[in-house]
Amino acid sequence: MSVDDAKIGIVGGAGPYAGLDLAQKILEQTIAEKDQDYLPTLLISTPDKIEDRTRFLLGEITSNPAHSIFRNLCDLKTLGASVVGIPCNTAHAPAIKDVFLEKWKQSGKCLKIIDMISETIFFLQENCPEVKTVGVLSTIGTWKAGFYPELLSASGYEIRTLNEAQQQHLHNEALFNPEHGIKVQAHPVTEKAKKILLEGIGILEKQGVQAIILGCTEIPLGLPERKISEIYLLDPGLILARALIREFKPEKLLPWTWEI
Repeated sequence: MSVDDAKIGIVGGAGPYAGLDLAQKILEQTIAEKDQDYLPTLLISTPDKIEDRTRFLLGEITSNPAHSIFRNLCDLKTLGASVVGIPCNTAHAPAIKDVFLEKWKQSGKCLKIIDMISETIFFLQENCPEVKTVGVLSTIGTWKAGFYPELLSASGYEIRTLNEAQQQHLHNEALFNPEHGIKVQAHPVTEKAKKILLEGIGILEKQGVQAIILGCTEIPLGLPERKISEIYLLDPGLILARALIREFKPEKLLPWTWEI
């Protein structure tokens, strides 16, 4: 495959709206004046095949979604992807990520897989140098896996999170509620779901955070703002989109701004 035939790849379906959102953000972060200026992008979305990441991490199911993610990586490689992003924070838990990365290593295939979590921390360091205290909103699976606090602490940050009851409420009501959760109604997000997300922001604000990582790729659908009350809101999906453009064709990446 020639460089001219290469494409950006997206492992979608985890969840479905997150894959579409990443594709849109790649468009929004690309310097372009006409259709032909945009970057070739592949989206494979198989939500029916990728098991629930949180349920796996909580031990409620035994089938690791890493295997389905690996199959999607293989399909994207076959279709011409040279760099791939997986827009799911929970899928980056070591119990999942380490498995699909090892399977990929054993396959012997060449493909750059962007680590959304590492990119988010790097973005924080580069664009918010004054920040010392960071909060995280996420799924209960990501909360229990604890990889954000671990990696942020290793980078010198003080970490603030919701307590378990608060986190469970956000997970169940803002994300997964069958009537008003973002998983079932994302465009637009319901006022009730957004209210719960803002309550989470308020809890972390009282703990003195200077930045909050929106650590579920569907949370920014309800909180598109980049700052609230002088608190930086970091969208890992947006950061992943920028990283994919940077790796694929850096001259096409729009300069960063905190203004929308």
